[in-house]
Amino acid sequence: MAVEGTWDLSLSTPIGKIKAVAEFRRKSGVLVGTAHGEGEEVPLSDVVLDGDRLTWQQAITKPMRLNLAFAVRIDGDTLTGTSKAGRLPASKVTGERRILQAAPEH
Repeated sequence: MAVEGTWDLSLSTPIGKIKAVAEFRRKSGVLVGTAHGEGEEVPLSDVVLDGDRLTWQQAITKPMRLNLAFAVRIDGDTLTGTSKAGRLPASKVTGERRILQAAPEH
């Protein structure tokens, strides 16, 4: 299962929907990534792909300082799962992979 690429994420949180972007790539054979949202860019840690299950952790400071743990299932170009911040209830996460547009031929 390939997860590399750019994913548009939507998190349904107690304070409303939050849009974010996660980018995954392989670096020296290891899966790494970054997330962008709420005006900040943060590295992803402990990125693990096990079959169709993808997990990672990240720290954010906006809208508040939280350490998030994500657990999602990949199904082709979509993902669904949860994001958990400490003792707070889990938030539903959905996402779609951005499809690269082929350059038009001349």
